[in-house]
Amino acid sequence: MKYLLLLIPCIACLWVPLYNGIEPRLAGIPLFYWFLMLMIPVSSVFIWLASKVEGSDS
Repeated sequence: MKYLLLLIPCIACLWVPLYNGIEPRLAGIPLFYWFLMLMIPVSSVFIWLASKVEGSDS
């Protein structure tokens, strides 16, 4: 289960057609940039969740 949680943000970042574009813009920033900036805190949340799942298994 914990490995699945870690794979989700990795797959989202590696699946380039998901965010390969300019529109929609967020505060003038193209999708490509704001999506990758958004993935930093999202990945952190998934890593935190995986550590909590790991802690309950031990």
